[in-house]
Amino acid sequence: MTMKPRRRTSGQAVKIVVTGPFAAGKTTLIRTISEITVLSTEKDITDHTRSRKSETTVAMDFGRITIDRDLVLYLFGTPGQDRFDFMWEILGEGMLGYILLLDATREDSLEESVGILAAFRRMAKVPFVVALNRVEGLDPAEEQRVRERLQLDRDVPVLPCDATDRESVKSVLLALLYAVVDQIDTQAASV
Repeated sequence: MTMKPRRRTSGQAVKIVVTGPFAAGKTTLIRTISEITVLSTEKDITDHTRSRKSETTVAMDFGRITIDRDLVLYLFGTPGQDRFDFMWEILGEGMLGYILLLDATREDSLEESVGILAAFRRMAKVPFVVALNRVEGLDPAEEQRVRERLQLDRDVPVLPCDATDRESVKSVLLALLYAVVDQIDTQAASV
């Protein structure tokens, strides 16, 4: 399966949500992979979090990637700050899966992810992957720590990610797509 930018001709549109804590790299991930200019609702930060970055998403980010002529992914990035959590449910409506993106270099990113993941689990029973941004490889001890803290089943992929690298982002998206296909196959087999 190749991911090449193409104009949409026909096929299935799939909604994917990219969520995670403040400053995890959600907007960057969508900008890295989107074939269109990303619609972003970033505003200047005026509180103490300004030391990490100067802007934050207040409503959503939107991008698109064409997998092939039969499959187009619409990517919706959520705000990371819980004061904008009302947007999580709005953006989550109709999603087929989501990426929980954390900044692996910050302990508070993992802690903030616990509540975000709980909200998304309540919202929809859809496949998801956990992507650890700003790491090159995945240390087994770190993976185990993340799995335990987020109470992840063994079948939930935990992946290293560089939100600035197209190939890395592509790997995360493919892992999510495989999980979505597995769920569809499982549901079809039980009917």
